Amino acid sequence: MDGGVAPIEQHADPVDGAEEVRDARDPLRRCILSGTVQPKIGMIRFVVSPDGEVVPDLDGRLPGRGLWLTADGAMVERAVARKVFAKAARRAVRVETDLLARLIMLLERRCLDSIGLARRAGQVVAGFEKVREALRAGRVCRDGVPGLVLAAADGAVDGRGKVRGLAGELPVLEAFDSAALGAALGRDITVHALIARGALADRLRVDASRLMGLRTLPAGRSPAGQPINDGPVGYQ
Repeated sequence: MDGGVAPIEQHADPVDGAEEVRDARDPLRRCILSGTVQPKIGMIRFVVSPDGEVVPDLDGRLPGRGLWLTADGAMVERAVARKVFAKAARRAVRVETDLLARLIMLLERRCLDSIGLARRAGQVVAGFEKVREALRAGRVCRDGVPGLVLAAADGAVDGRGKVRGLAGELPVLEAFDSAALGAALGRDITVHALIARGALADRLRVDASRLMGLRTLPAGRSPAGQPINDGPVGYQ
């Protein structure tokens, strides 16, 4: 997905919200747009590269002063339009005008990659009957540590409802259709799957939560401003 780059601009009035924490392990950050202090699990970190480009840091590990923004599609668009990154960085920066669409693409890829890694690690159960059996046996929620349930967004409503009922308090991810899930799991299509508790499920849960936040836009709009069809996608 190609997009232009916003002109470089310098701002003298900095916005609070850059990485101003005494301990890098502190779970709270301030959003550079809203000023709200909140858990960083629901935010996206950006850094400014040596050549002045604003770069998303989805793993939160890149060197440099972090600029944290709430993982919300409308807020990302406003941050780009209002040139908030330059204000927060207190320097000239370059920001891709299609930043939101690129973030969504990156997170979708990360989520599907995590699902594929879980499959190769033998941590996935696929198919309605196998998922139902695993949920009833409580295989993914020992010691209070949950796993993650996957349900295709284009799956039958009654089937998804049954799986959600069995899942109880386990997270249910409905962010992808059956073809995308199937491709990640090495199958033609997959409607229901389950990822066992562990690091991959944890990473997927965080990335999916951010992804669904970024997909939140006014009705009828896509990240590129094109019409979209409403679908049963969500992170529950």
